[in-house]
Amino acid sequence: MKNFIAHTDEVRKQMLNSINAASVEDLFKQVPAKFSNFKMDNPLSEMEAQKRVKALAKKNKTEYISFLGGGVYNKFIPAAVNYVAQRFEFLTAYTPYQPEISQGTLQIIYEYQTMISRITGMDIANASMYDGGSACAEAVLMAHRIARSKKNKALISNKINPEYKEVIKTYTWAQNIELEWFDEIPQNVSDACCVLVQYPDFYGEITELVKPETTFIVCANLSALSVIKPPVEADIVVGDIQPLGIPMSFGGPHAGYMACKEAYMRQLPGRLVGRTLDADGEQAFTLTIQTREQHIKREKATSNICSNQSLIALSATLYLSLVGEKGFKEAGIMSANNAHALSKMLEGRGIKTLNKVFFNEFVIEVGNSDDFLKKLKDANILGGIKLDEKHILVCATEMNSEEDILAYIEAI
Repeated sequence: MKNFIAHTDEVRKQMLNSINAASVEDLFKQVPAKFSNFKMDNPLSEMEAQKRVKALAKKNKTEYISFLGGGVYNKFIPAAVNYVAQRFEFLTAYTPYQPEISQGTLQIIYEYQTMISRITGMDIANASMYDGGSACAEAVLMAHRIARSKKNKALISNKINPEYKEVIKTYTWAQNIELEWFDEIPQNVSDACCVLVQYPDFYGEITELVKPETTFIVCANLSALSVIKPPVEADIVVGDIQPLGIPMSFGGPHAGYMACKEAYMRQLPGRLVGRTLDADGEQAFTLTIQTREQHIKREKATSNICSNQSLIALSATLYLSLVGEKGFKEAGIMSANNAHALSKMLEGRGIKTLNKVFFNEFVIEVGNSDDFLKKLKDANILGGIKLDEKHILVCATEMNSEEDILAYIEAI
């Protein structure tokens, strides 16, 4: 139990000596005085504290009409999703995976895997990933393993989410994998362990998928797959499940998904739940593959960092169960219709849409991005994501009404 005993004076002294500090107080000398000399109000009762916090919260402007995208989308979430996900059976400090005590949790993950496989057109999916960025990075490492580490170059599209690019750089740097960025897939990919593209790409464009002669990774928007062809040309399909009933939440927490062809199943990182029969011949669920370092020898693990976001995967499963296949497709059609209606109206105002084919996101060219977005924000509209001084990424979902679109046009 010695590891759980608080630090003794001797231990503290040794720790301070190792960093050339004379006392614990020395650790805080670098903090500017203006951040350390707080004037605290008198203590408040719980009721008074609630009133104070609510008054402060009212200062926030929250009633914006959102046309933001870029990986995080304003989607309709049925009330039952949060109600069920927050039940005590699921909302725990640590999700129990032991099959003998958590059949419900395991079955939910199994259903989630099945749904992701059906949407992406892949044979199999794992129990989820941390987020879309880490799913992309893990897919590159997975492709590197499939190539038996003989090919140390990965070809990555320049048109993927910029945040995903940074995560991929971090993961592959530690594995000594060389990254080569492209706008169009090179003809010769024989020396690369994989090619990774986004579908639709970060700028909303939908391009035809043609499998290169190496492991093909597609980062796909699940909402888009409700109305466009699934990326069956891919070997591995990854992305974020935020559009499946997960709140925007200022950018997170969200979760990633990973699916692949059956031939690569044993290279999938993380967990995979399977269905079997128990000793009495009854249906049972269990962890079929457990390639995390918590389960097997660290040097044999497919990933020492990935886990699964079971509670968020649960929310995604609930969302898909509630809206059903028909509702999922209807939401996609509404999103596409709204985006194309807005694009057409903007064109009528002389604002050019640069995309040829898009789902619900598109890039517009304006005179000055800051001025354009400020006009909209003054009208309580978040008009898009600034790409540069003249270009803005605009997104519409099923949450944008005809009135919202007209308000956008009137504000500019």
